[in-house]
Amino acid sequence: MILEMKVPSPGESIKEVEIATWLVKDGDYVEKDQAIAEVDSDKATLELPAEMSGIITLKAEEGDTVAVGAVVCLIDTDAAKPAGDAPAAPVAEAPKAEVPKAEAPKAAPAPAAAPAATSYAAGTPSPAARKILDEKNIAPATVSGTGKGGRITKDDAVNAVPSMGTPTGGSRGTERTKLSMLRRKVAERLVSAKNETAMLTTFNEVNMTPINQIRNEYKDAFKAKHGGLGLGFMSFFTKAVTRALQLYPDVNSMMDGDYKIAYDFADISIAVSGPKGLMVPVVRNAELLTFRGIEAEIKRLALRARDGQITVDDMTGGTFTITNGGVFGSMLSTPIINPPQSGILGMHNIIERPIAVNGKVEIHPMMYVALSYDHRIIDGRESVGFLVAVKEALENPLELLMNGDAKRALEL
Repeated sequence: MILEMKVPSPGESIKEVEIATWLVKDGDYVEKDQAIAEVDSDKATLELPAEMSGIITLKAEEGDTVAVGAVVCLIDTDAAKPAGDAPAAPVAEAPKAEVPKAEAPKAAPAPAAAPAATSYAAGTPSPAARKILDEKNIAPATVSGTGKGGRITKDDAVNAVPSMGTPTGGSRGTERTKLSMLRRKVAERLVSAKNETAMLTTFNEVNMTPINQIRNEYKDAFKAKHGGLGLGFMSFFTKAVTRALQLYPDVNSMMDGDYKIAYDFADISIAVSGPKGLMVPVVRNAELLTFRGIEAEIKRLALRARDGQITVDDMTGGTFTITNGGVFGSMLSTPIINPPQSGILGMHNIIERPIAVNGKVEIHPMMYVALSYDHRIIDGRESVGFLVAVKEALENPLELLMNGDAKRALEL
C-alpha cells in the first residue's frame, strides 16, 4: 500500500509551509512517528513525523514552499524492513593498483564564440528588471543582459550584485541564502509595525537593589524547594507588568478597525532567541501565576524554543510583550511593538552607577527600561503612568508584589 503523506495544518491562519530540512533520504526505511522533516511556517519550525513505517519517496525538495494538504512524500507500507538496525556496510575491497592512462592529446581550444549581435535593446532593462534594479540602486549600465539582443531580464536584475568598490586584496567571498519562512514573516511584521502604528517610546530607570537583596536572600532556598528552578528577574518583571496593566488597562488593549478590544486578563509574550530566530511564546493568564509558576512556565517555553519544539499554539495570542536585550549586553534600545499588541517593555543590562539617594551619592545596580506603545490607542498619560508603575513595583517588590511576605510569595 502506498501512503500519501500530506502537510498537516499547523494552525488556522497558516496556508503554506516551507520544507526546511529533510531528515531522511529518498529510499530510506522509516519507522512510524519518526521525524522525517522540519517544516517552517510563518510562526514556528515544526517536525513532520512519519504516519506509517515503510520505504519513503520524497516528492518535494528542501526550500520548496508547499500548501497545507499537499503531498510531500510517499510511504510504501508493504516494503520489508532491511535486516539489522542499519544497512550493512559494504565489504571493503583491496585497493586496486592504478594503471597510468595515456592522456589523449588535448584538443585545441575552440575559438571564442562571437558575441551575439546587439540591438537597440542591449543594456535596456525590462520594466520588471528596472524596478528591481531601482530598488537595489544598481545602474543598468553595470549589468550584462542575457536576454534577446542583450536586453536585461528580470533574472539578470535579481542576480545582480551592487558594486562593493575596488578590491585591495584579501578574501571577498559572498553567499546568497534564502531567508526561512519564519524569518521572512518576522521581517514583514516588524516593517508592518513601523508603518501601520503610531509608535512612540518612553524611558525610565530602575534601581535593582531591592530585587537583588531578595534574590540573594532566597534564591538558594527557592531552588532547593522547587526542584532546581531558579529565581530570576523575569518573574519580578512579569508580576510588575501584570500589576501595571491592571492600573492602566489601555496598555492591555488592541486596535480592531474603528474599535478597541480590551482584555481583563494578561497573556504576556516573552521574546526569546531560538536557533531559528526570534520566538515569542506566551505565558497565559500571568496575572494569576505565582513567582514559581511564572519561572516554571518561562523555563518550559524557553527550552521548547531552544530545542525547536515550540508549537504555533505556544506563540498564539498575547496581550503585551516583554523583551530582554540586556542578556546580550544592550544598555538602551527602542523595542518594536509586536502587532496587534499595543505595548512592549524592553529590559536592558544592569550597570552599577552613582545615583542620588536622600541627598547622598550612592552606587547602585541600575537598569534602563523602555516602553514602546501605539499612540493611536494609548495616550502619554497612560504610557508614562504604566512605566512609572512598573518602576515603583520593581523598586519596592516586597510591598507591591509580595504583600509584605517574601517567603509566602515565593512558596517557601
